[in-house]
Amino acid sequence: MLEILMSLQKSAPVDFSLVAVNLDQKQPGFPGHILPEYLESLGVEYKIVEEDTYSIVQDKIPEGKTTCSLCSRLRRGILYRTAKELGATKIALGHHRDDIIETLFLNMFHGGKMKAMPPKLVSDNGEHVVIRPLAYCREKDIIKYAEMREYPIIPCNLCGSQPNLQRQNIKQMLNGWDKQFPGRIETMFRAMQNVVPSHLADFELFDFKSVDKDSGVINGGDIGFDKEEMPEVSTSEAVEFDPKLQLDVTNI
Repeated sequence: MLEILMSLQKSAPVDFSLVAVNLDQKQPGFPGHILPEYLESLGVEYKIVEEDTYSIVQDKIPEGKTTCSLCSRLRRGILYRTAKELGATKIALGHHRDDIIETLFLNMFHGGKMKAMPPKLVSDNGEHVVIRPLAYCREKDIIKYAEMREYPIIPCNLCGSQPNLQRQNIKQMLNGWDKQFPGRIETMFRAMQNVVPSHLADFELFDFKSVDKDSGVINGGDIGFDKEEMPEVSTSEAVEFDPKLQLDVTNI
């Protein structure tokens, strides 16, 4: 993401500055020298924020329980505070398309909501605009590009490393679908961009009570599944039916 933003600095029709921010959560064995060395080699302005959130999470979360919820809230609060200190007008996060789809299913399965991550939003405290430049990028493409560019990868001992995480289970499910049904993930993401509120069940999105015969057919009426449109075939391409090829099922 940083490389993309640095490239956009040279070609985008607007001028903007960048500050790369990373949170050192004081995890045991965290290689604190890697990112500063890398960022200095790029010549980009950066800030390493040191906050011992690791100890807080370990103290507050019972052993065996997932730490993601508390850890993410702590990180988010520190990030918002740092953005305010820096006078930043935008906070760019590295979530990709797979993160967004996983979040959709997490909310559906465990929260009873159809909610994911938007590419752009206003932060929880109402003070910042958050953008996700990689929102339309596939995780596997990012991995390939990162390997090709030999980016320094720093593993996290908290996030994603715990067994039986709900997000990990969702990821495994989606990866299985991607292998068994190529194109399904792309179709699901396209569906998130093509929502039909009149055919869901949220009264706040669509007022079903006011619908009557005079309302007319709305978004296809009672057609629940929109089949994929078949390509038009010209008469010159049509194949004439040969009766000799007809199967007589009465003699089977």
